[in-house]
Amino acid sequence: MPTVVISPYNVVNFPEGGGHFWVYLQYALGMRRVGCEVWWLEAFQPSGDEAADLARVELFRSKLERFGLGERLIVYPTDGTPNAELPQRYVGRERADVEAIFAGADLLLSFHYAIAPALLARFRRTALVDIDPGLLQFWISRGQLSVPRHDLYFTTGDTVGRPGSRIPDCGIEWLRIRPPVSLESWPFSYQPEAEAFTTISLWDSKDWIVDDDDSYENTKRSSFLEFAMLPRLTRQPVELALYLKTEKDAQERSALERLGWRIRNSPEVAGTPEQYQAYIQGSRGEFSCAKRSCMKFQNAWISDRTLCYLASGKPAVVQDTGPSSFLPDDGGLFRVSTAAQAAEAFAAINEDYRKHCRKARFIAERFFDSKQIALEILAHGLQ
Repeated sequence: MPTVVISPYNVVNFPEGGGHFWVYLQYALGMRRVGCEVWWLEAFQPSGDEAADLARVELFRSKLERFGLGERLIVYPTDGTPNAELPQRYVGRERADVEAIFAGADLLLSFHYAIAPALLARFRRTALVDIDPGLLQFWISRGQLSVPRHDLYFTTGDTVGRPGSRIPDCGIEWLRIRPPVSLESWPFSYQPEAEAFTTISLWDSKDWIVDDDDSYENTKRSSFLEFAMLPRLTRQPVELALYLKTEKDAQERSALERLGWRIRNSPEVAGTPEQYQAYIQGSRGEFSCAKRSCMKFQNAWISDRTLCYLASGKPAVVQDTGPSSFLPDDGGLFRVSTAAQAAEAFAAINEDYRKHCRKARFIAERFFDSKQIALEILAHGLQ
């Protein structure tokens, strides 16, 4: 039984991010499904209140417990700045015990782009997983991010490393994989009475792409605003569950609602893994946008969240991020570039809703089964 340690990023410190938790959990569940012993290794930023920090870690442990990973959590504090050294301590575990786990592991699967090199050195084999295709390579090529050396580099970008790609390869051999979804954890959920096409998303951030000859806001906000008139073009209810924080966010929420959008606060309806799943499975389907960088880089990205909709048998209408080498275009998933195209997709889905629900599930089963993704990772990672 191989032992795999996964190293996610910013999950413990984001307790209201039910969907963010699922991103990494899908990999862990896939690895367990093929017989691996899985450990969850994560850095967190302490608040200065030791009791509060311990409570936060225990809350996260309880989330993992539902999936059989509660006793497989290794957490270490960090101040958030790049550090080449080993962690000073591990919460609730002796250093010798943790070091023994690292020494016995067959593979570290890291999603932490700035993980400490000294920590990497404790593992027999290491693999980086790129879940920001295009962005990660841009950051590396512009010297905005220094990624320590790994043995292998996986990417979820369908166009990364291909001839003619707009994405620099940075001199790295990128192994393309597809993002996984646990089909057992996300069963088909046919609910023809469900009304709204929904999604769950951050709204605004300080995320900008800054380059010598170009700069632009790289948020979901900027993309959704391009589709702002969608409710005026369709009778289909569309709802956004957004992470809203500022007065400006509140003002933009009101503006969207006046245009016909339904707006929910994501921490209230999708703040836990269970709420996130219930919200998706209670939807008619998904409508969502991508960050502008996806269209600029033409990375053919598909969201891990969209996979949860598809696995649940919920048709998805999502912003087109570039030609895909494998995604079908005969239903279940509609990739659009304008609000008018999105409205047409809603109409097509509603003409034969059952058919498109079945096609949605088929796409998840055929292309994104976490078991198959795990086997592919292991075939490379355990060589």
